Amino acid sequence: SILGVFDLRPGADLAPLRPLALSLSARQRHRGPDWSGVYTHASCLLVHERLAIVDPAGGAQPLRSADGALALAVNGEIYNHRELERGLAEPYAFQTGSDCEVINAIYRERGPAGIAALNGIYAFALWDAERGRYLLARDPMGVCPLYWGHDGDGRLWVASEMKALARHCSDVSAFPPGHYFDSDEGVLQPFHARAWRDYAATQGVSVPPAALRAGFEQAVHRQLMTDVPYGVLLSGGLDSSLVA
Repeated sequence: SILGVFDLRPGADLAPLRPLALSLSARQRHRGPDWSGVYTHASCLLVHERLAIVDPAGGAQPLRSADGALALAVNGEIYNHRELERGLAEPYAFQTGSDCEVINAIYRERGPAGIAALNGIYAFALWDAERGRYLLARDPMGVCPLYWGHDGDGRLWVASEMKALARHCSDVSAFPPGHYFDSDEGVLQPFHARAWRDYAATQGVSVPPAALRAGFEQAVHRQLMTDVPYGVLLSGGLDSSLVA
Protein backbone atom coordinates (compact mmCIF):
# COMPACT_ATOMS: atom_id res chain seq x y z
CA SER A 1 0.00 0.00 0.00
CA ILE A 2 0.97 3.63 -0.37
CA LEU A 3 0.26 6.79 1.59
CA GLY A 4 1.31 10.30 0.60
CA VAL A 5 0.99 13.88 1.82
CA PHE A 6 1.70 16.94 -0.33
CA ASP A 7 1.87 20.65 0.44
CA LEU A 8 3.38 22.93 -2.21
CA ARG A 9 2.71 26.18 -0.40
CA PRO A 10 5.70 28.40 0.47
CA GLY A 11 7.13 27.62 3.88
CA ALA A 12 5.56 24.16 4.07
CA ASP A 13 7.16 21.72 6.50
CA LEU A 14 5.66 18.23 6.58
CA ALA A 15 8.33 16.74 8.86
CA PRO A 16 6.14 17.09 11.99
CA LEU A 17 3.46 14.99 10.25
CA ARG A 18 5.76 12.01 9.85
CA PRO A 19 4.49 10.15 12.98
CA LEU A 20 0.88 10.73 11.91
CA ALA A 21 1.57 9.54 8.35
CA LEU A 22 3.24 6.38 9.67
CA SER A 23 0.33 5.64 12.01
CA LEU A 24 -2.24 6.12 9.23
CA SER A 25 -0.23 3.95 6.88
CA ALA A 26 -0.09 1.23 9.54
CA ARG A 27 -3.83 0.78 9.08
CA GLN A 28 -2.97 -0.64 5.65
CA ARG A 29 -0.08 -2.86 6.74
CA HIS A 30 -2.00 -6.06 6.03
CA ARG A 31 -1.50 -5.15 2.35
CA GLY A 32 2.31 -5.11 2.67
CA PRO A 33 3.80 -7.06 5.58
CA ASP A 34 7.34 -7.37 4.15
CA TRP A 35 8.67 -3.84 4.54
CA SER A 36 7.69 -0.35 5.71
CA GLY A 37 9.53 2.54 4.05
CA VAL A 38 9.20 6.30 4.39
CA TYR A 39 10.48 9.35 2.49
CA THR A 40 10.36 12.83 4.01
CA HIS A 41 10.63 16.23 2.30
CA ALA A 42 9.41 19.64 3.38
CA SER A 43 6.61 19.42 0.80
CA CYS A 44 6.11 15.67 0.53
CA LEU A 45 5.75 12.58 2.72
CA LEU A 46 5.60 9.09 1.20
CA VAL A 47 5.03 5.86 3.13
CA HIS A 48 5.05 2.38 1.59
CA GLU A 49 3.94 -0.98 2.98
CA ARG A 50 5.54 -3.61 0.75
CA LEU A 51 4.52 -7.05 -0.43
CA ALA A 52 7.72 -8.22 -2.15
CA ILE A 53 7.10 -9.84 -5.56
CA VAL A 54 9.91 -8.65 -7.85
CA ASP A 55 13.45 -8.12 -6.49
CA PRO A 56 12.51 -9.08 -2.91
CA ALA A 57 15.99 -8.28 -1.61
CA GLY A 58 16.59 -4.92 -3.28
CA GLY A 59 13.27 -3.38 -4.34
CA ALA A 60 12.32 -1.62 -1.11
CA GLN A 61 10.28 1.55 -1.53
CA PRO A 62 9.96 4.49 -1.84
CA LEU A 63 12.14 4.14 -4.95
CA ARG A 64 14.71 6.92 -5.38
CA SER A 65 16.54 8.10 -8.47
CA ALA A 66 20.35 8.09 -8.38
CA ASP A 67 20.47 11.87 -7.88
CA GLY A 68 17.83 11.70 -5.16
CA ALA A 69 15.48 14.06 -6.99
CA LEU A 70 12.72 11.50 -7.60
CA ALA A 71 10.88 9.50 -4.95
CA LEU A 72 8.20 6.98 -5.90
CA ALA A 73 5.71 4.91 -3.91
CA VAL A 74 3.80 2.30 -5.93
CA ASN A 75 1.20 -0.35 -5.32
CA GLY A 76 1.29 -2.52 -8.43
CA GLU A 77 3.16 -4.42 -11.09
CA ILE A 78 4.47 -3.16 -14.44
CA TYR A 79 4.37 -6.15 -16.79
CA ASN A 80 6.24 -4.51 -19.70
CA HIS A 81 9.03 -2.98 -17.63
CA ARG A 82 11.78 -4.83 -19.52
CA GLU A 83 10.53 -3.57 -22.87
CA LEU A 84 10.25 -0.04 -21.54
CA GLU A 85 13.76 -0.18 -20.12
CA ARG A 86 15.16 -1.34 -23.48
CA GLY A 87 13.26 1.42 -25.28
CA LEU A 88 14.61 4.34 -23.25
CA ALA A 89 16.22 7.00 -25.43
CA GLU A 90 18.75 7.89 -22.74
CA PRO A 91 20.41 5.61 -20.16
CA TYR A 92 18.80 5.63 -16.72
CA ALA A 93 20.71 4.61 -13.60
CA PHE A 94 18.36 2.03 -12.11
CA GLN A 95 18.94 1.55 -8.39
CA THR A 96 17.00 -1.73 -7.98
CA GLY A 97 15.62 -4.66 -9.94
CA SER A 98 12.06 -3.57 -9.19
CA ASP A 99 9.65 -3.57 -12.12
CA CYS A 100 8.11 -0.37 -10.76
CA GLU A 101 11.29 1.69 -10.93
CA VAL A 102 10.76 2.09 -14.67
CA ILE A 103 8.04 4.63 -13.76
CA ASN A 104 10.77 7.03 -12.60
CA ALA A 105 12.68 6.50 -15.85
CA ILE A 106 9.61 7.00 -18.04
CA TYR A 107 8.60 10.13 -16.13
CA ARG A 108 12.06 11.64 -16.47
CA GLU A 109 12.18 10.95 -20.21
CA ARG A 110 8.57 11.56 -21.29
CA GLY A 111 6.87 13.42 -18.47
CA PRO A 112 3.33 12.55 -17.30
CA ALA A 113 2.29 11.53 -20.83
CA GLY A 114 4.60 8.52 -20.54
CA ILE A 115 2.14 6.83 -18.18
CA ALA A 116 0.15 5.65 -21.20
CA ALA A 117 3.03 3.32 -22.11
CA LEU A 118 2.73 1.33 -18.86
CA ASN A 119 1.17 -2.12 -19.14
CA GLY A 120 0.23 -3.21 -15.67
CA ILE A 121 -1.84 -2.64 -12.58
CA TYR A 122 -0.76 0.26 -10.41
CA ALA A 123 -1.54 3.23 -8.22
CA PHE A 124 1.40 5.50 -7.50
CA ALA A 125 2.57 8.80 -6.08
CA LEU A 126 5.75 10.30 -7.56
CA TRP A 127 7.58 13.30 -6.12
CA ASP A 128 9.97 15.44 -8.17
CA ALA A 129 11.96 17.46 -5.63
CA GLU A 130 13.91 19.33 -8.30
CA ARG A 131 10.74 20.79 -9.81
CA GLY A 132 8.60 20.82 -6.67
CA ARG A 133 6.04 18.71 -8.51
CA TYR A 134 4.07 15.56 -7.79
CA LEU A 135 2.30 13.07 -10.03
CA LEU A 136 -0.50 10.67 -9.08
CA ALA A 137 -1.88 7.94 -11.34
CA ARG A 138 -4.08 4.86 -11.33
CA ASP A 139 -4.17 2.00 -13.85
CA PRO A 140 -6.75 2.03 -16.67
CA MET A 141 -9.12 -0.52 -15.09
CA GLY A 142 -8.67 0.59 -11.50
CA VAL A 143 -7.38 -2.81 -10.34
CA CYS A 144 -5.23 -1.11 -7.70
CA PRO A 145 -7.22 1.14 -5.35
CA LEU A 146 -6.39 4.78 -4.66
CA TYR A 147 -8.17 7.45 -2.60
CA TRP A 148 -7.43 11.12 -2.05
CA GLY A 149 -8.66 13.98 0.11
CA HIS A 150 -7.66 17.16 1.95
CA ASP A 151 -7.10 17.75 5.63
CA GLY A 152 -8.26 20.79 7.57
CA ASP A 153 -5.13 22.72 6.59
CA GLY A 154 -5.58 22.12 2.87
CA ARG A 155 -2.86 19.51 2.44
CA LEU A 156 -3.51 16.73 -0.08
CA TRP A 157 -3.45 13.14 1.17
CA VAL A 158 -3.54 9.93 -0.88
CA ALA A 159 -3.77 6.31 0.27
CA SER A 160 -4.51 2.81 -0.96
CA GLU A 161 -7.45 2.41 1.43
CA MET A 162 -10.12 4.87 2.47
CA LYS A 163 -9.80 3.97 6.15
CA ALA A 164 -6.32 5.51 6.22
CA LEU A 165 -7.83 8.91 5.35
CA ALA A 166 -11.44 8.83 6.53
CA ARG A 167 -10.82 10.20 10.04
CA HIS A 168 -8.32 12.80 8.89
CA CYS A 169 -9.77 14.18 5.63
CA SER A 170 -13.27 15.54 5.16
CA ASP A 171 -13.51 15.13 1.37
CA VAL A 172 -12.20 11.61 0.66
CA SER A 173 -13.06 10.20 -2.76
CA ALA A 174 -11.83 7.51 -5.14
CA PHE A 175 -9.12 8.54 -7.58
CA PRO A 176 -10.57 7.65 -11.02
CA PRO A 177 -9.04 4.78 -13.04
CA GLY A 178 -7.14 5.66 -16.19
CA HIS A 179 -6.31 9.17 -15.00
CA TYR A 180 -3.31 11.06 -13.72
CA PHE A 181 -2.99 14.25 -11.71
CA ASP A 182 0.02 16.46 -12.33
CA SER A 183 0.42 19.22 -9.74
CA ASP A 184 1.85 21.49 -12.44
CA GLU A 185 -1.44 21.24 -14.37
CA GLY A 186 -3.76 21.02 -11.37
CA VAL A 187 -6.48 19.01 -13.14
CA LEU A 188 -7.26 15.32 -13.64
CA GLN A 189 -6.22 14.07 -17.06
CA PRO A 190 -7.47 10.83 -18.71
CA PHE A 191 -4.78 8.78 -20.42
CA HIS A 192 -6.70 5.67 -21.44
CA ALA A 193 -9.70 5.37 -23.79
CA ARG A 194 -11.64 2.10 -23.64
CA ALA A 195 -12.72 1.62 -27.25
CA TRP A 196 -14.91 -1.36 -26.37
CA ARG A 197 -17.20 0.86 -24.29
CA ASP A 198 -18.54 2.28 -27.55
CA TYR A 199 -21.03 -0.25 -28.93
CA ALA A 200 -20.28 0.79 -32.51
CA ALA A 201 -16.68 -0.31 -32.01
CA THR A 202 -17.74 -3.86 -31.12
CA GLN A 203 -20.92 -4.32 -33.17
CA GLY A 204 -20.51 -7.24 -35.56
CA VAL A 205 -16.96 -7.99 -34.44
CA SER A 206 -16.14 -11.70 -34.38
CA VAL A 207 -12.99 -12.96 -32.66
CA PRO A 208 -11.67 -16.32 -33.96
CA PRO A 209 -11.26 -18.89 -31.14
CA ALA A 210 -7.55 -19.27 -31.93
CA ALA A 211 -6.99 -15.52 -31.56
CA LEU A 212 -8.96 -15.48 -28.30
CA ARG A 213 -6.87 -18.34 -26.92
CA ALA A 214 -3.60 -16.67 -27.97
CA GLY A 215 -4.61 -13.40 -26.30
CA PHE A 216 -5.73 -15.20 -23.15
CA GLU A 217 -2.49 -17.21 -22.86
CA GLN A 218 -0.42 -14.08 -23.48
CA ALA A 219 -2.22 -12.29 -20.63
CA VAL A 220 -1.68 -15.20 -18.22
CA HIS A 221 2.03 -15.51 -19.04
CA ARG A 222 2.49 -11.76 -18.74
CA GLN A 223 1.12 -11.80 -15.20
CA LEU A 224 3.33 -14.68 -14.05
CA MET A 225 6.15 -12.13 -13.73
CA THR A 226 7.52 -12.78 -10.23
CA ASP A 227 10.65 -13.64 -8.28
CA VAL A 228 8.71 -15.56 -5.64
CA PRO A 229 6.46 -18.67 -5.78
CA TYR A 230 2.95 -18.15 -7.10
CA GLY A 231 -0.33 -20.02 -6.97
CA VAL A 232 -3.79 -20.11 -8.49
CA LEU A 233 -7.01 -19.43 -6.62
CA LEU A 234 -9.68 -21.80 -7.93
CA SER A 235 -13.34 -20.96 -7.36
CA GLY A 236 -14.57 -23.85 -9.49
CA GLY A 237 -15.82 -21.49 -12.20
CA LEU A 238 -14.88 -21.46 -15.86
CA ASP A 239 -12.57 -18.45 -15.73
CA SER A 240 -10.30 -19.59 -12.88
CA SER A 241 -10.21 -23.12 -14.30
CA LEU A 242 -9.04 -21.77 -17.66
CA VAL A 243 -6.34 -19.69 -15.97
CA ALA A 244 -5.07 -22.81 -14.19
